[in-house]
Amino acid sequence: MTDSDGRPDPGSAAPELTYADRVYRSVPGVISGVLLLAVAVWLVTDAVLTGSGRTPWVALVTAPVFVFPVIAYTLRPAVLANDRRLLVRNPFRTVVVPWAAVEGLRAGYSVELFAGGKKYQVWAVPVSLRARKKATRAASRAAAADDPRASRTSSLTNPTRTLRAGQVDPTKAWSDQVVATLLEVAERNAANPAAAGPVVTRWCWWIIAPALIALVTLVVLIIATN
Repeated sequence: MTDSDGRPDPGSAAPELTYADRVYRSVPGVISGVLLLAVAVWLVTDAVLTGSGRTPWVALVTAPVFVFPVIAYTLRPAVLANDRRLLVRNPFRTVVVPWAAVEGLRAGYSVELFAGGKKYQVWAVPVSLRARKKATRAASRAAAADDPRASRTSSLTNPTRTLRAGQVDPTKAWSDQVVATLLEVAERNAANPAAAGPVVTRWCWWIIAPALIALVTLVVLIIATN
């Protein structure tokens, strides 16, 4: 509340601060999805404009069977985190987990979320063994640079770098950095009353239903043409 001069009223309660979602997703996955959709649009358009007989209809019916799974597996997956909850958007299902309900996060061969006594895969944060090996080599070089027994030449060619806020740590794979950040946020907000509640899961019917309907239509069309 404010007084007549527009200044905050000292007797009023301070407003609760809320923070925008921080989004994590695979950039290569998004790029590959956009390229696949572009190829699909080109092929379907060509079939509709130059095809004969039932070819244009088959192309139009086939498009949703291909397009919606591509969207589901490349463009849709994302992890959104704020001070109240963690939202995991997988290809066909969305999982909303208040921070108090998060039991753990693990990055093995894939990133896994443990909440409400269940395990959920996190599609938006793929684990790259190649990136881990690269990060391990970077960590080894950084450790050698910090070693006081290392030669003066080695210390000059491999200077120790201090990371700024938001800067990528080259000694950790991206998936491991995301998991570490989310665990830190979970620990910080676990006692927040606004971060309590049950785990909620929702199916993504706007992707599932059109793909299934198109698939059934395609099968009927193929049977009818034979």
